[in-house]
Amino acid sequence: MAGSVATGEVLEDLRAEGEELDALVAPLAEGRGLGAETGPAPGAGAGGAGWSAASPAPGWTVAHQIAHLAWTDERALLAVRDPEVFRRETDAAFADPGAVDTYVDDGARRGAARPPEELLAAWRTGRRALGEALAETAARPGRPRIPWYGPPMSVAAMATARLMETWAHGEDVAQALGVRRAPTARLRHVAWLGVRTRDFAYAGRGLEPPGEPFRVELTPPEAGRAATSPGTATTGARVATTDTGPDTASDTDTDTDTDTDTGPATVPGSSPAVWAYGPEDAAQRVTGSALDFCLLVTQRVHREDTDLCAVGAEAERWLRLAQAFAGPPGAGRAPGTRKPGSGDAGARR
Repeated sequence: MAGSVATGEVLEDLRAEGEELDALVAPLAEGRGLGAETGPAPGAGAGGAGWSAASPAPGWTVAHQIAHLAWTDERALLAVRDPEVFRRETDAAFADPGAVDTYVDDGARRGAARPPEELLAAWRTGRRALGEALAETAARPGRPRIPWYGPPMSVAAMATARLMETWAHGEDVAQALGVRRAPTARLRHVAWLGVRTRDFAYAGRGLEPPGEPFRVELTPPEAGRAATSPGTATTGARVATTDTGPDTASDTDTDTDTDTDTGPATVPGSSPAVWAYGPEDAAQRVTGSALDFCLLVTQRVHREDTDLCAVGAEAERWLRLAQAFAGPPGAGRAPGTRKPGSGDAGARR
């Protein structure tokens, strides 16, 4: 498919996202503190003290953030390798309505109680195994689907969702440590997922999704920190997806082909570079930086603290309930709490 991002490239970007966060937290787990190139951070002393630094998510430390990623990778790996067992365990866990609200927190709490080096090793092992399992599944004939906490997902969809979570929780960790991470072109996966899940965000709140497609135009991160995949924006090119709008709320899958994730397709002849989604003549429009859009759809920043511009009442409404992650609607961030140079991460999912 012209202009699409192959599943293998999404998996490579997922690997790179995990490695970047690993490099940030490994010194803490090993009791070495942050390196000189990163700068000092609150709680980053010897003995893994930075591991217990409070993150913007209430009650969660850096250890909880990494434990959550490790737990979710473990659940995803089970879903890939043994779908029936995953379904049975999920059904059993959700049989008690009261357990639904604590399901995620319980997994993070158990993992955070482990010694830092043990938790770090478990996360590394789990994300490596998940990457391998997803690659093996992608190589099978047909369109393998993976069960999840919502509609079944393709391999590219799962990889995109895991990249989104790794990046978003990495923002939580960075803020906890007082570190600013430079955004990369890997954000195009998060941005596209945010667009694709538009109707899911409405449905999750019991609202009727708009019947018309929206136009979204995002300014990508600075050139020079591009992700591994080709086809990302560079100066002097306009970027658009081959998709014309979000799917229905009943399907939050993030790809439209067996081995592809519908990423940006380069359309020459326009400057500056833009990641664009949806028809150009759409009445409802959103423009702004890709970073702020990604922070918003992962609920790491309040709508009022972004540079996003909405044209049309429905576009503005969407920005106030956007949610790219599975599960019930999140509380989001309070206005005015974003720190300069940060995403003010705070959602737990």
